[in-house]
Amino acid sequence: MPLEVGAIVEGVVTGVTNFGAFVSLPDGKTGLVHISEVADAYVKDINDYVKKNDAVKVKVLSVDVSGKVGLSIKQASPTYRPRNTPEFRRSRANFEDRLARFMKESDERQTDLRKATDSKRGGRGSRRDV
Repeated sequence: MPLEVGAIVEGVVTGVTNFGAFVSLPDGKTGLVHISEVADAYVKDINDYVKKNDAVKVKVLSVDVSGKVGLSIKQASPTYRPRNTPEFRRSRANFEDRLARFMKESDERQTDLRKATDSKRGGRGSRRDV
């Protein structure tokens, strides 16, 4: 049975490197799970997530003409949510609105603070002759 892109299969980790993990698949092929496809969170050390001979569920992302297979552990998880969904874009837009509002309020506070401190120092550009 040839591998199909999008299929979720079970495999065994055969090797771990600093850039990903090699997984042996049921049809005898070996694929690579890039470090960015191991978990939803930032992965500093892949050894914290997978070890050699671990059984893992992986999603087939790509099958190259030369036989290279790209895999993902995080996309095989039932709780995985892709970042390009309308829901994600709404939350991002909401963040942008909140950031713009914060910047405006911050500028207003800075202006008020400058006015208050300048009046206590005698105003801008005022000099005292001694």
